[in-house]
Amino acid sequence: MTEPALQQDFAEDVVLLKLVGLNPVVVHGGGPQIDSALSKLGKKGTFIQGMRVTDEETMEVVEWVLGGEVQQDIVGLINSAGGKAVGLTGFDGGMIRARKLKMQDKDNPEIEHDVGQVGDIVATDPGAIGALLADGRIPVVSSVAAGRDGEVYNVNADTAAAALAVALGAAKLVVLTDVAGLYRDWPSSADVISELTAAELERLLPGLSAGMIPKMEACLAAVRGGVPQAHVLDGRLSHAVLLEIFTDSGIGTMVLPGDDA
Repeated sequence: MTEPALQQDFAEDVVLLKLVGLNPVVVHGGGPQIDSALSKLGKKGTFIQGMRVTDEETMEVVEWVLGGEVQQDIVGLINSAGGKAVGLTGFDGGMIRARKLKMQDKDNPEIEHDVGQVGDIVATDPGAIGALLADGRIPVVSSVAAGRDGEVYNVNADTAAAALAVALGAAKLVVLTDVAGLYRDWPSSADVISELTAAELERLLPGLSAGMIPKMEACLAAVRGGVPQAHVLDGRLSHAVLLEIFTDSGIGTMVLPGDDA
């Protein structure tokens, strides 16, 4: 959602959800903004299986961009649209705790990739989020986590959103991205899978493109953890969130628990 009009639409969607009695929680990353900041420093972002390789210098940029620029923009948009947004990071109140991620190669589990200061979530404490929701606020959470000894970790935003959805007992996880959903046979086909079960998704995961793996793993973790539904939506569509929640057919790809479609 790099276009101002789409950003405004998203903010209005979130405020409307709150007004009709739902409790939206926004969890964000900031890939394009991080890449832009790194470029100004003469660095280029590197990814392995969809995860950003995060050395010490990159981690400093991630903290500044996520907890500063991107979060302030989102909070400002929601507040301008009539909401009461409050920015948080995974550090606040020990909300997201992590250890260094040990990433196995998806094709050869004997190979382990070192992705630097990228965190594997080990615990969540959504108490601060619950307090804000009860006070009529809209939490906006950046995906930075704390280690046991005060280390700072970059956590994939989709993974963080899924973990918090499970901890909060959320009714739905919605992942916004820049594709229409999960394609049935990409790149030979642009046919979007509208609905599938957790078991079906598990079978498809090994063959997915690197960029989709964290998103679909997040959906899988959410429904396996008790969230009734998880969705991947095209954030380039105006009011994508409302189209999913308030229309009969919905949009994008929906993942459901269970073994049968």
